This record gives sequence, structure tokens and C-alpha cells, in this order.
Amino acid sequence: MSGKTELSSELSRDLSLFHITMMGLGMMIGAGVFIGIGNGVAHAGPGGVLLTFALNGVLAMFTAMSYAELSSAIPRAGGAYNFARLGFGRGTSFVAGWMEWFASSVAGSLYAVTFAIYLVRFVSIILGLKLTGTPLLVTEKTVALVVAAFFIYINYRGASETGRVGAFFTLGQTLFLVLIGAVGLIVVARDPSRLQNFSPFMPNGWGKLLCTMGITYVAFEGYEVIAQAGDEAVDARRNLPKAMIYSVVIVTFTYVAVAFASLVAVKTGVAGVNIPAWEWIGQFGARGFGEAVSRLMPAGNFWLTLAVIFASTSALNATIYSATRASYALGRDHMLPPVFATISGKTQTPWVALVATGVIVSVVATLLPTKDVASSASIMFLFLFFLVNICVIKIRRNMGDELTYGFLMPLFPLLPVLAIVCQAVLAVWLVHMSPIAWIVAPVWILSGLLVYRFYSRSRVKATEHEIFVLEEEEAPVRGDEYRIMVALANPDTALSLVRNTYAICAAKNAGVELLHMVPVPDQVPLADAERYMVAGKEAIGETMLYLAPQFPSSSTIRYCRNVARGIVSAVREKGTDLLIMGWQGRTVSRGFTLGSTLDPVVERVPCNVVIFKDCGDKKFRRVLVPVAGGPNAVFALEMAGVLADKNEGKVVAFTIKHPKAAEWFDVEGLVKSHAERLLPRDRIEIKSIVHDDVVTAILQEAENEDAGYDMVAMGCSLEPFIRQVGRDSIPQAVARLCTKPMVMAKSSAGIRSWISKWI
Repeated sequence: MSGKTELSSELSRDLSLFHITMMGLGMMIGAGVFIGIGNGVAHAGPGGVLLTFALNGVLAMFTAMSYAELSSAIPRAGGAYNFARLGFGRGTSFVAGWMEWFASSVAGSLYAVTFAIYLVRFVSIILGLKLTGTPLLVTEKTVALVVAAFFIYINYRGASETGRVGAFFTLGQTLFLVLIGAVGLIVVARDPSRLQNFSPFMPNGWGKLLCTMGITYVAFEGYEVIAQAGDEAVDARRNLPKAMIYSVVIVTFTYVAVAFASLVAVKTGVAGVNIPAWEWIGQFGARGFGEAVSRLMPAGNFWLTLAVIFASTSALNATIYSATRASYALGRDHMLPPVFATISGKTQTPWVALVATGVIVSVVATLLPTKDVASSASIMFLFLFFLVNICVIKIRRNMGDELTYGFLMPLFPLLPVLAIVCQAVLAVWLVHMSPIAWIVAPVWILSGLLVYRFYSRSRVKATEHEIFVLEEEEAPVRGDEYRIMVALANPDTALSLVRNTYAICAAKNAGVELLHMVPVPDQVPLADAERYMVAGKEAIGETMLYLAPQFPSSSTIRYCRNVARGIVSAVREKGTDLLIMGWQGRTVSRGFTLGSTLDPVVERVPCNVVIFKDCGDKKFRRVLVPVAGGPNAVFALEMAGVLADKNEGKVVAFTIKHPKAAEWFDVEGLVKSHAERLLPRDRIEIKSIVHDDVVTAILQEAENEDAGYDMVAMGCSLEPFIRQVGRDSIPQAVARLCTKPMVMAKSSAGIRSWISKWI
């Protein structure tokens, strides 16, 4: 492919805060409110439809906060696709982009159909036509296709054209809807009896509320299109979060006001309304909003049609933009054929992705009934937002120190957790509204998995923050095998580190995985990473020769901009039971105790950890192990026994009692209760002293020449190493000051580590 059509072409950065806010509002204020009011009243009653929009607004804000945080850190076209790429890797990110493309396209179909329904209705009234059945359906579908084609052309004209047109239509629709809400309040002020239309408030029970929230949730997903503008927004890190929050707040109040006005527009006993107002509106289904508002004000049908034209077309414009950018991002990274990333030299728009989006919009608008189109769009967005809320938690935890955030949500992680629970409930409940939606959505996702399996997986391009394998050699692994991973950071000390590993491998009958994370400078492109792997490859080759004859040994060389995250990822992927690392005994990174790599690794890995400091290739005849209880102390005693000389080695369990403490710690009981893991009792000494400073006592004992200690083994603190407040913990202080060879041991934290490892 020529350079003109490659991804090196860039999108133009023309969209201001006003433009992207209007784009989000335009995508929200569309078919969801117009179709949702009639269907909502029919299923949940008058109070139910108000609660539907109010509660959906709150729920939307939870997820909008997640989008705002992630978009401020990753301001690129692709939205959820980019977030999932960082959070879960290539396969999940493809599914996210695939869902996002389809969800926005289906939403566009819904808005095109809504425009057609109300325009045909208005023209029929003006001309006195009475279209029903097949002629009416064919007319509506034809109009939907025409308006979809028009806005596909508008999107082709470029981002600035899309933004200007979208802003114009959005301003128009918002003003008209505000006008409708204001007229509703005036009507109630003049005739308070209209409030009786809200009695009974929830005639069909609270269960129906979940159905109506599910089908109308699509009306709140406009903040997603704002995330797609990352490559085209001015000052994206600041403006994307602002636009998302502004749009959700504005649209929620607007929806509630319009729903209220629709219900008070109809008066029972007047103009042929012989049943309760909410039942009369509900009997029209998707057209209920139009029938109600036509009675609200003079020339109601005209104002209604004008409002719908502005609202549905601005939403259609925004959804086509969003869907196109989602498929463009997939093509940009070769998840789809690179032709999807082809940029028009004339308009600087991804025209192939736009054409593909237009095909989906047209097919869905033509083939599916309106209610099923709305439900399909809602369920796809619910799936997508569910994933994004998981991503924001994982990315903040694993990559918070790598990314530059322009916005951080409050009450983290409460808001995304609440959103996850609520979205799962709404998605399940949608089966009562549209079983077809639960067929369409899974079929699309399954087709995406097949596309990834047979096309994308072997062609995808690496991204800046991705972890990828440069070279890997696997050894057969038994199902019950204890798995040890040795992280080799310094090739010069790799062999001595692995020699100390030998005793642990023998004691555990373990298989070994040698890991080297390639240290590539930030300014070097990913394509050149292999140039920096030579030293690590040589180190792994040496150590494999040492270990392979005795233990099943594998090796992997990987690249990641953040070495700590790469190590944690490898541990989880390989199901590692024990991670072994080395430490040079000094810290050069400010704010860290053991270093910018060791601190986060020790804090995050879901397995046992052993860190060697200055141990070299030595025999350890007497090992000092300070103990004060807890799993880390027991694990340190166990590792000390494994590393001690097989014939002469002894372990000294050392405890300190503060002068003001009432009792001694029961070291004898601790040793007895874990006897199966430790050396025989005759090779374990117990020593206790009284001292008012634990760190000083340990350091003095370690340097006691009469005791003749060869090594100190300590349990690591369960608290995170990184940025301890006030002062070092005891293990940290000893680790930095002790001159003897030292082993630091951290035991996995039970169920917490299991969850971190597998979920």
C-alpha cells in the first residue's frame, strides 16, 4: 500500500470543547427519548418513565467517569478499543472495538428510523394521507436510508464539517426540547389537575422499571462518541472529560423535563381521551411521545417534527462518526485489513471505514423492527460499558504510574463497581423486552471472535504500552508441577542468581521459567526492541545450560515500556507459584524503597516472592531469621531452611520483646505448627532478646561475629512497599542497612492472591 493510504496519515485536530460537547449531546438526544417515552409509559407507567430517565442518568454518570478518566490518559481514536488493549491485551481489545463499531452503527440505524417515522407522520398529516401496513413501512424505511446516506456524506466531508453540522443540529434540538419542558411546567402551573396523570405512579410494579431502563439506556451513551474524538479534539486531555460530564448532566435534566411535559400534555376526558392519560400515550408505543406533544402546544405537530428532525439527525451524525472511528482504529492497528485506516487525501477522513459503517447502518435500519433495533443497540452498549468499567479499575491499578491523567474520578473504585453491577442487571433484564437483541448481540460478538482468531491475531501491530513476546522457548509442564519464575534483569549476575535458585528447585521439585524484560529506551520505537535483547538472550542461554539437565526449564524474552508491569503480567500468564528476583542493595528512584521495579512487583504479584541481595555463589551455614508471626515469617523460615547448607546448615529463629511488652512471642509454637515445611527441629535454634528498637536489634545480631551468621532471611511487609508514609517498615529498613547477604520473602496472600491471579 502506498504511503498516502497508510496509517501514517493523521486526522485533523479541529474539534473544540463546544464541538465535542455538542457531539455527545447530539448522540444522546435522539431516538432514545422519543421512542423511549412511549414505550416506557406503556411498560412502567407515568412515574416509571420519569425514574427511567433519572436513574439511567445516574448510571450513565458512573460510566462517563470511567470514560473521562481513561480518555484523559489515552486520548486516541478508538475509545473502548484502546482501553481494553491496555487493560486486557489484543483479543479483548478487538472484541471491544468490534462491539463499539456495531453498537454505534446500530444506534445510527435507530436514529435514522426515528427520523423517518416522525417525518412520514408529519407529511401524512399535512397531506391528509393515511398510510398503514406495508406502504407505511416501506416509506419509513426508504426515508431512513436516504437520511443515513446524507449524513454519511456529511461525515465524509471531514471532522470540522461534522462538528459544525452536528453543533447546529444539536443546538436546535436542545432548544426545542427545553421549550417542550418549559411548556409542560406552564401547563401544570395553569392546570394543577394534570398532575393526576401520575397516579398511579408505578401501576405495573418495579420490575418493569428495569426493562424500560434497559431499552432506553442507548439514549445516554453519547459520551462514548466523545472518546472517539481523541485524535481530533483540541487539548484532548482536558476537554474530553469536561465534555463527557457536561453532556450527561445536561441530557439527564432535559430528558426528565420532556418526559414530564409529555405526561401532562394529555388530559383525560378531552378530545377523545377516555382512558387514563398514561395508558392513552402508552397504546401508541414508539409514537406515543408524538401523540402527546401534539396536544401540548399550538402547532404541536410542527414543533414536534422539527424537534425530532434536529434530534435524530444530530444523533445519527454523531453515531456514524463514532462507528467510523472505531473501525478506523481496528484498521490502524491491523486488527481489520489496513484498508480500513485509509485516509482521504482531500477531506482527511477514514473513508473506507465510513463506507463499511454505512452498510451496517443501512442493513439494520432496513431489516429490524424499531423496538429490536433499540434493544440491540442498548445491549451492545451495556456489554461495552461493562468492559470499560473493568478496564478503568485494572489500568489505574497496573499502569497508574505510567500514564499521564488529565482527570481522575472521585470515589474510585466505587463508581465503576456500581456501574458494573447495574449494567449486568439491565442487560439480563432486556431479554423480557427483546429476545431478538439477545440473539443479534451474541452472534455479532461470536463473529468477531472468529475474525480475530483467523485474521487479526497474526497481523496485529504492537502499541506503545503493550507487552509482547520477542522470543519464547517452552518446556513440557506437568499438571501438578510447582512453577518458579526467575526474573533476570542484570545478565552479569544472572548465573549467581540462578545458582541460589537451584536449591529451591530441588526442594520443590519445580519447573523453571527464566524471564528477561528487554530494557528499551523510551525514545526508541517498538520495531527496534529486538536490537536490545542480545545480552538477555546470552544470560538466559548460560542459565539454561545450568538448570536444564536437572529441572524442566523454559525461557521467555519480552518487551514492555514498564518492566514491573511486564513481570507481573508474565507471572499471571504462566501461573507462577514463586517469583525470584535479585536486588543490588541500593535504590536510585526517589519515592521507592527497593526500586521502581521491585516495589510494584512485590506489591502486585499473586504468588510467593523471594528476593536475593548479595547472596552470590556461597554456602550458608547459619541463617538468621527474625520472626514475629504471620505467613511471611513462616515463609522466610522455610526459605532459610531450603537455602541453608544441606549438611551443616542451621536456622536461628530470632525474636525481640520490647521492654514494655507483657509477653514473649511464642516462637516454639510457630515452629511446631509448621514443622512439615521447616528444617528438623534439631537444626532450628530459637533466640530471644529484649530491646526497645527492633531494627537496631536485628542489625546488631546479624553483625555478631560470635554467632557467625552467613545470611539474614526476613519476611516482607504485607503493606505496599511503594511510598510508605512517615518511615520505612522494619523489613525495609533492615534490607537497606544490613551488610550481610540477605533474602526477603513474601508469601502469597491466600484468597486475595488467587483472585488477582485468575480474575
